[in-house]
Amino acid sequence: MTGQVVVVTGGTRGVGAGIARAFLRVGAEVLVCARRPPAEPVQAAGRKAGFAPVDLRDAVAVADLFDAVAARHGRLDVLVNNAGGTPFRLLDDAADTARHLRVLELNLLAPLTASLAALPHLRRSHGSVVMVGSVSGTRPSPGTAAYGAAKAGLANLAASMAVEWAPSVRVNTVVPGMVRTELSHLHYGDEAGIAAVGATVPLGRLAEPEEIGEACVFLASPRAGYITGAALTVHGGGERPAFLAAANANQTEEQQP
Repeated sequence: MTGQVVVVTGGTRGVGAGIARAFLRVGAEVLVCARRPPAEPVQAAGRKAGFAPVDLRDAVAVADLFDAVAARHGRLDVLVNNAGGTPFRLLDDAADTARHLRVLELNLLAPLTASLAALPHLRRSHGSVVMVGSVSGTRPSPGTAAYGAAKAGLANLAASMAVEWAPSVRVNTVVPGMVRTELSHLHYGDEAGIAAVGATVPLGRLAEPEEIGEACVFLASPRAGYITGAALTVHGGGERPAFLAAANANQTEEQQP
């Protein structure tokens, strides 16, 4: 993807930084954007990603950002809508309503805002959008319900965009499972907790950010030229159904007490 221009929202840390590094490794010019700059530049393969500060909730600022990228580089080829996330918060207090709404805004409305701002530039380059969803949007998401609802909506938004914007712009979604980042301890606890959670995944571990990045690179690349409106799940095999462990029938010798 040498010469391709890629914008990764929320690309300063965690999964977003892993995505940015994956694009840097294949030769793309990468710009990461967030409200605050990274502690150190995002880099890989001897190359660095640029940084632009932006509040993705500000439609005018977002439009200005993409106009500036296109003016500077002469093109925009890929938008990766990665910015998002949520703290653990149960749906049990009306005082938290505004906080739940902010989660919806960041994880659903911000990708819509960024995609619409990028669209004119992507049409000129016949580029693509990659949404970063979550398995939380495909199953119940207790403790992060607003986040799960937003990610479910994001998948539908991407599928609808793919139909409306074809054939000039492709739109796909990467659906990560659990990923090990610098914030994993907030969700899974200490190293023992992270290892225990990883052991519930068929592949035996959490994903690394760069592995999500490789999936994004594939969907944005010419090798995926006939793929649009798709959702690529990257979750290590998902979760073994809990009822199988609880049942006392059809167990292997290793599973029997």
